[in-house]
Amino acid sequence: MSKAFASAGDLEEKQISFTEVGEGLYAFTAEGDPNSGVIIGDDSVMIVEAQATPRLAQKVIDCVRSVTDKPISHLVLTHYHAVRVLGASAYGAGQIIMSEKARAMVAERGQEDWDSEFQRFPRLFQGHESIPGLTWPTTTFNGRMSVYLGKRRVDILQLGRAHTAGDAVIYVPDQNVMFTGDIVEYRSACYCGDGHFNDWPDTLENIRRWDVDAIAPGRGDALVGKKMVNAALDATRDFVLSTYRPAARVALRGGSLKEAWDAVRAECDPKFGDYAIYEHCLPFNVARAYDEALDIETPRIWTAQRDLDMWAALQG
Repeated sequence: MSKAFASAGDLEEKQISFTEVGEGLYAFTAEGDPNSGVIIGDDSVMIVEAQATPRLAQKVIDCVRSVTDKPISHLVLTHYHAVRVLGASAYGAGQIIMSEKARAMVAERGQEDWDSEFQRFPRLFQGHESIPGLTWPTTTFNGRMSVYLGKRRVDILQLGRAHTAGDAVIYVPDQNVMFTGDIVEYRSACYCGDGHFNDWPDTLENIRRWDVDAIAPGRGDALVGKKMVNAALDATRDFVLSTYRPAARVALRGGSLKEAWDAVRAECDPKFGDYAIYEHCLPFNVARAYDEALDIETPRIWTAQRDLDMWAALQG
């Protein structure tokens, strides 16, 4: 392998922001690192996304404690990826919620994903020794469920496949605010290595139909105001389609993965080259787009070895 993954060299600490996106609702963001959300109810708090390790989760908890002393009762995980779920133990939440499909993906590929991400992104796994093991939900759902934090209702919904097959969003009706996980990003590359390119644009439109006033995205700044929300939905859609279409054209004419990589770079570099984690995501995005174009419906499991083999093929 001629060089390391781009993420392996991303060692600089990021500046944290804690932005109110509605009354009692906050987005924890960190310059393109994974975001978390905070929903303060009458008597307790719900966290959206756990972070990669208990050490990183403590940064979220510190922000929560700057605005409330209410206990953390619920943790919602929008999908199964290690950088989103392995910090769960820090919160001490009595209820950990995932979609039924996301739980199945933990069982199917959770350990492999942990090993893969640990190899690729060392900074996000500082303090990994404190991770007690895979994170399992206490509660699962299909389609939709609601949680009441006192009188505050929180809806947890599946609006379609996108970043993974098990994606969920969290909607707070009294403020018309949504937490989307990695279905929506802002000035950050979408990680599509476990994605569903042909479904993703429709899922974005399903989100748009809710006409929300703010979104806490998976990565990047909080989206406050409908103009910013719609701009992020448009940019995310453009990113997904600009990645898939060049790769699919190459795959369907029998071209190589390296040719697909070159085609996607030609399309995406000018538009998205300055996005956070762009170089980190690109090889995985191209590999999944190439597979999906060849009708490989279920994303193949990424393992630490498959990562290395794919990266070596792209260097040739």
